[in-house]
Amino acid sequence: MKNQEKDEPGSRRKKPEINIREMDIDDIAHVFHLGEKLFKAQEVPNLYRTWDEFEVIQLYQSDSDLCFIAEEEDTEKIIGFVLGTTVTKSHSAWKYGLMVWMGVDPAYRRYAVATRLFNGLTEAMLEEGVRMLLVDTEADNLEALHFFRKMGFGNPQEHLYLTLNLAAKLKQWKEKANGKPKPNDR
Repeated sequence: MKNQEKDEPGSRRKKPEINIREMDIDDIAHVFHLGEKLFKAQEVPNLYRTWDEFEVIQLYQSDSDLCFIAEEEDTEKIIGFVLGTTVTKSHSAWKYGLMVWMGVDPAYRRYAVATRLFNGLTEAMLEEGVRMLLVDTEADNLEALHFFRKMGFGNPQEHLYLTLNLAAKLKQWKEKANGKPKPNDR
């Protein structure tokens, strides 16, 4: 007889106990690797381009009290994260919060993990005196857009990302810097 403990059609998976807590230094690598699994070039190219270990480290170093993880209680496996920061503008009484990154392991997406992470971040933002929370996502990330609207975000503004591939110019620049004549220079 087959074991129907996990994810087989018709099986009932026990709801895992999930803890939300502030991220600590030992979580950085786990958060980075989970982000690598989530932010893939073919699915979310803009997120893929900007996700790296330095991003996680920098946000943790500058705003560790705005970095939270979700972990499965039994295994202590990190299954989600949210990383935030604040911005204070000169000549403005307002302090802005920015939810920079959020990710949840797909196997745990129906357990309100993102909502609980968002609530933890929101509470921390309120403690910081934040008056407005901002978030951005790709326009075709419908799952994220639905989540953000459910959390109360509104007033979407269109924003475009443009790219410029510098590979050919970089090659020319390196050749010039190394003193190699280009075919047109002869």
